[in-house]
Amino acid sequence: MRALAAAVCLVLPLCAQAPLVKAQYAWGYASPGGQGKGTLNVLLNPATGRTVVELQGLGERLLLLEGNPRDGFHLLIPRREVDQRAMSLSGLSLPFLPKLGSPDGLYRLLTKGEAAGVTVTRRDKDGPVKMRYQGVDEDGKELTVWLSRTRWELG
Repeated sequence: MRALAAAVCLVLPLCAQAPLVKAQYAWGYASPGGQGKGTLNVLLNPATGRTVVELQGLGERLLLLEGNPRDGFHLLIPRREVDQRAMSLSGLSLPFLPKLGSPDGLYRLLTKGEAAGVTVTRRDKDGPVKMRYQGVDEDGKELTVWLSRTRWELG
């Protein structure tokens, strides 16, 4: 029976059995345009796709993403005066993150380190602890982002 449940979870885009994820990461980036560091906070309910991502840098909110696949997603980037809405994550330009496409993509990134351009440099029993993303920014310039998990809660 467990094998059947596991097989169903592999087929469904969002596994209803996957627990709620609350995670916090120390975050840093470097690109030809500059560098920075801060905190990435994530709340993700895989059963519903409810997603909240907040990126803080030096005491200011750099990015806020919230929503779900049923009602759509809302992206705010105050410093750039970005206020975008889309029905899927792939419809939004998320700076400093790989193309995730959906909450399921975010879940795979957080729990397995799976995403284009992502390398896991350290793991523990809960999954990736340190990750590095090599990609390009919205201007086509090379970008490196480091994530180091500082808090992890399932359920």
